[in-house]
Amino acid sequence: MPHLSIRIDFDHEGRLGPGKVALLEGIAREGSISAAGRAMNMSYKRAWQLVAEINDSFDEPLVEAQTGGRAGGGAALTPRGRELIRHYRAIERKALSATATHLKALQAISRNRRPR
Repeated sequence: MPHLSIRIDFDHEGRLGPGKVALLEGIAREGSISAAGRAMNMSYKRAWQLVAEINDSFDEPLVEAQTGGRAGGGAALTPRGRELIRHYRAIERKALSATATHLKALQAISRNRRPR
């Protein structure tokens, strides 16, 4: 079955898609940017770059990070970060619901269709 990916392009050139949202969810789960990146097979540097892009795309940060040291550092989503995930997942659910019939039709005519 084909799947639908939602990418939102903001007016000021910021973008939000499934990868960044998954990274945010990983940060919420892991409490760490680097651990969330590792869970996605992403380099430490790339995970931090994406968090910087995410934070730069919004009026207030979505991720707050604490540097390492005795406490070990860590990261957490801000309330705005959690809100963004809720909105993105709601958009995704509504889009999938609205397009399910058409996705099935496309699968039926694709080269990779399953045998009946």
